[in-house]
Amino acid sequence: MNIVYLCRWYSSLLYKNMPQISAVVITFNEEKNIGRCIDSLQGVVDEIVVVDSFSTDKTEAICREKEVKFVQHPFEGHIEQKNYAITQAKFPIVLSLDADEALDKTLREAILEVKNDLQADGYKMNRVTNYCGKWIWHGGWYPDTKLRLWDSKKGQWAGMNPHDEFVMEADSKIVHLKGNLLHYSYDSVEGHIIQMNKFTSISAKSYYHRGKRSNLFLILVKPLAAFVKTYFMKRGFLSGYSGFVIGIIDAQATFLKYVKLREYQKQQRGNN
Repeated sequence: MNIVYLCRWYSSLLYKNMPQISAVVITFNEEKNIGRCIDSLQGVVDEIVVVDSFSTDKTEAICREKEVKFVQHPFEGHIEQKNYAITQAKFPIVLSLDADEALDKTLREAILEVKNDLQADGYKMNRVTNYCGKWIWHGGWYPDTKLRLWDSKKGQWAGMNPHDEFVMEADSKIVHLKGNLLHYSYDSVEGHIIQMNKFTSISAKSYYHRGKRSNLFLILVKPLAAFVKTYFMKRGFLSGYSGFVIGIIDAQATFLKYVKLREYQKQQRGNN
């Protein structure tokens, strides 16, 4: 048995024992973002699965060009769609990203180290958001820690739509990774407002079905509290003009959420 054969045999043994990772991403009309997301995953994971809710733009074409596994499935909610995406993954170790996210260099290296030495059931990472071309480090937007790499047999997506979270079994070991998840959230204030309006509608209904109710007092007080918390207590003012805009829109989102909740309450009473 020569030395070349021994080296090849040893390398194949290491690869065989190395855990393989499936990356899963859910999409809908993400032609601006999905290419960057997929590129950041290449060379890190062993499979990339995109679950798309019937996009009408170039999302599908981009995914097929990059030769990822592309699946289409009706969208019933963020939590439901992400749990479905897990079922499409080949490997139990799953890395879940949103289409507008990407791994930075340090995080890529950290995940590769995990593949060489898997020591935990789940891995958290910090997320930094790019807002209209500026990275936001204050106002509660950083470190915005997310649990995104985990053994899918030991948990599932839960939370309250559209703010989902992966919940693991109580005895799971969770480790924090170095590096950042790059979040390219909004390229314009208008885009932020459009998304805010959409998400507050979803949140209002989720609040109602969880037993929460709204009234005039909450509609008046909650937005002000949200601005004070974001802009002053969490030092959003350190992000300059962007921090002020974010604080105002955060207050507006809170206002709309409670107004929409009150309207939804009235609708439900009328239907009974």
